[in-house]
Amino acid sequence: MIELSPVEARRLAVRAQLLDADGAPAELLEVVRHLTRVQHDPTAAVAPSADLVLWARLGADYHPRDLRDALDEQRLLELDNMIHPAGDLALYQAEMAVWPGRPPLTEWQEDLRDWVDANDGCRRDIIARLRGDGPLTVRELPDTCVVPWRSSGWTNDRNVRKLVDLMVARGEVAAAGRRGTQRLWDLADRIYPDDPVPYDEAMRARATRRLRALGITRPSPGEEPVGELATVDGVRGRWRVDPALLDAGFTGRTALLSPLDRLVFDRRRLTDLFGYDYQLEMYKPAAKRRWGYWAMPILSGDRLIGKLDATADRRAGVLRVDAIHEDAPFTPAESDAVRAEIDALAEWLGLDPVEAAPGADR
Repeated sequence: MIELSPVEARRLAVRAQLLDADGAPAELLEVVRHLTRVQHDPTAAVAPSADLVLWARLGADYHPRDLRDALDEQRLLELDNMIHPAGDLALYQAEMAVWPGRPPLTEWQEDLRDWVDANDGCRRDIIARLRGDGPLTVRELPDTCVVPWRSSGWTNDRNVRKLVDLMVARGEVAAAGRRGTQRLWDLADRIYPDDPVPYDEAMRARATRRLRALGITRPSPGEEPVGELATVDGVRGRWRVDPALLDAGFTGRTALLSPLDRLVFDRRRLTDLFGYDYQLEMYKPAAKRRWGYWAMPILSGDRLIGKLDATADRRAGVLRVDAIHEDAPFTPAESDAVRAEIDALAEWLGLDPVEAAPGADR
């Protein structure tokens, strides 16, 4: 059992995510390959999340067109709103092949299976349409479902969208780029690599790559046990760590992170390891937000020290800094480093950084 101090655990997590001063590989594909996945969310209050994640690692050398080109050329592929290296898709095809899962199935897995079976005619119609005319948007696909999708949320009656999602999970349909803001879909056998990996081997490889990307994780129920067991002083429960990262040195830096960055995305892990209070508030009414619509976590060394509330106003040509929230008062060095990162972000965006007027609506 490896015993870690909170500082050691945090540094392990930061280093694994390529956010220490040693930096990341200089090449986009190598960064994504190490991270294993980057969330592809179009929200662009500052810039799309995937671009912010890659900028935080690659800096000014990263250009969003590089990501678009890699996706268009299928060197990177999108699955479930995540961008993956093309070669990794073979590790997910093994799970697709046994959809909705290995027995015994849960009740919700059986419900999904039964709904797809009931709408098998529509599924076949979608496949036929894509085979003849793909890639296409969801709006261009036929809705011949005989049993409508029911939910308590916003997907109610969105039959084709939900069926396409499940056909993705089954390995029949795959994301094939975008037309404007609309995602395009095509037959998976035109996109995915034709080199399936046996299920158990694939699950172990995915668990190993996930641990290498995160450095320290809580064991997940049913997940292949990889790495070494560890405890973190003052934190309840056991963890698994990548032993290859344990003896590496650490030099910190300041970084502005997307709210969807993997360092901060698991909120329980974020609280346990960093003691950081954070929520993405874009879905809250403006009056109830503490930090802002798209508040960016601020990393300083191995600590998360605040949030940047900023908005890219491209029409005016400015990055409007609405607020810099300090979890504890910044030291002069921290303030200077944060300001330098804001300037670097603005320069990368091609905007001028400006302070918002006091009392501006966030």
